[in-house]
Amino acid sequence: MLNKWLFKQVDNSALIVFRIIFGLLIFLEAVGAIFTGWIRRVFIEPQFNFHFIGLDFLQPLPGNGMLYYYGIMGLFGIFVMLGFKYRFSIFCYTIMWASVYLMQKSSYNNHYYLLMLLCGIMFFLPAHRYLSLDSYKKPDFQRIAMPRWVWILIVGQMWIVYTYAAVAKLYPGWLDGTLPAMLMRGKADYWLIGEFLQKDWIRYAITYTGILFDLFIIPALLWKRTRLPAFLIAIFFHIFNSIVFQIGIFPYLSLAFCLFFFSSEKINHLFLRKKKPHYNGAEVMVPSYSKALIAILSVWFVIQIALPLRHWFFKDNVLWTEEGHRLSWRMMLRSRSGSTTFKVVEKGTTDTINVDKNRYLSKKQIRSVGAKPDMMWQFAQILKKEYAKEGKEVQVFVDSKISINGQPYQPFIDPKVDLAAEKWNHFKHHDWILPSKLE
Repeated sequence: MLNKWLFKQVDNSALIVFRIIFGLLIFLEAVGAIFTGWIRRVFIEPQFNFHFIGLDFLQPLPGNGMLYYYGIMGLFGIFVMLGFKYRFSIFCYTIMWASVYLMQKSSYNNHYYLLMLLCGIMFFLPAHRYLSLDSYKKPDFQRIAMPRWVWILIVGQMWIVYTYAAVAKLYPGWLDGTLPAMLMRGKADYWLIGEFLQKDWIRYAITYTGILFDLFIIPALLWKRTRLPAFLIAIFFHIFNSIVFQIGIFPYLSLAFCLFFFSSEKINHLFLRKKKPHYNGAEVMVPSYSKALIAILSVWFVIQIALPLRHWFFKDNVLWTEEGHRLSWRMMLRSRSGSTTFKVVEKGTTDTINVDKNRYLSKKQIRSVGAKPDMMWQFAQILKKEYAKEGKEVQVFVDSKISINGQPYQPFIDPKVDLAAEKWNHFKHHDWILPSKLE
């Protein structure tokens, strides 16, 4: 029964069209980072970078190396779109994207994490079996069908993302419209729509349409009777997000996923007419590795469901501690600002130096270091190493206050703890983070 469900052959038109769009989007993501100056601001100009803790070996290439790096990534994106050396191209893009994602946290974005997962998923999918240079060279390689598990994997992954995004919004700072109002205030100078976005009802519309959309869009697309209106709503929702929040390729990638919800006949007719025959069969082709594949898919979904829940195993509120915030689909969920002073004391003396963060960090890094505990800890380690180069053994203390969603600033880090001497633990609450008093 399970084999019949997973390995029944279905038309692959949606996957073929999605590969072409996906390749174009990841190409645009790479070259866009070059031409907007993002790479220069994030990788070239800063003196230090804040990688994911434990991945110290991931460092930006010197000079303008990261510009060439992204240029090569863009080339692999074109290869994916064309289906040229597809497996090799998507593998290289995945490794390169994962490396830059894990290399820095100043510009952390859940959408970057999603793209890393999707690139990894696409490596295993037969997305190049038709309308690709790979299949053009080898006609016997062409296929007009795919196993149903491919569809289940893609739809299941997106369902998890949207569901957790909805659940994460169920907290007071979102439900009372505080955070949406703060987000809109930052858009007041937008041409034509800035003033409109300040209207009081807009924040409540964003508050509750955001929750309802994330929670119900996948079920609505799955049900034939609501599919078309759900798709039209998705177009408005994602274009609005693209214009207002300027979040790169994600809105268009999300719209591309809608391909998997419409009938294969419709997709084939709209995009591949006279280019690809439609598959109408009902074969069940169980591969020799079916048991291993089922096990891998099961483990994948368990991890994807469990990972966003890990913050419940940490002490205190994740909005305050940030422990378990990343890799959890907590997208545009809170405003976080900090006022932080780093104090360096050379061991054996009582002399205290208030660190000028501008000597070491970019403006964006200063904002992140001022508000996020893992980056505070990392900066303390950087200071320790920098002073060690001068032959000085130092302690690093932090006087920090944090504001969540515009609430009054509250003490965040225990000022008596030498952060430079502390160890980082990925699976345990750090007691030098003071208890929250969030309302």
